[in-house]
Amino acid sequence: MPDAQFYFLSDQYYRDFPDDKLMKNKDIIDGQPHRRPCFFAFTDSKIPAIYWIVPISSQYEKFKRIEQEKIKKYGNCNTIRFGTVLGRNTAFLIQNMCPATAKYLTPYIDKNNQPIRIDDRVAADVIKNAKEVLAMAKRGTKVIFPDVFSIYHSLEQQLSLG
Repeated sequence: MPDAQFYFLSDQYYRDFPDDKLMKNKDIIDGQPHRRPCFFAFTDSKIPAIYWIVPISSQYEKFKRIEQEKIKKYGNCNTIRFGTVLGRNTAFLIQNMCPATAKYLTPYIDKNNQPIRIDDRVAADVIKNAKEVLAMAKRGTKVIFPDVFSIYHSLEQQLSLG
């Protein structure tokens, strides 16, 4: 899987891992379901066949306010990061990330059949903060909404069964 690229999660993922804290798969716009959210993916450091996927949101101002509240309360905020995607200000919701494997991911491609990508500096910032948040979660801090370790172990089992 190419670096700094975006993906959509399949409906099967939501069936295999029913977790009400996962971001909903589809929005209904004008009565039609649209593939959302879009996820930024990076490989797991232990099992490269597992990817950590971070949903993005176009609700930039909403998440800027939440970030400021967290900074006021905790002194910093690494659960929400910001960058530009397709020329739009975007929030990367590390607090909503989850693990997945390639079988559940569909690349987000543009009208020229090219993958949607982001600047390497934004990708590096999101990955660095996501790894810090994962380390906090492994120590027992509740910083990620879905039950990511349960999903991770299920994915590990799927991969070992091949």
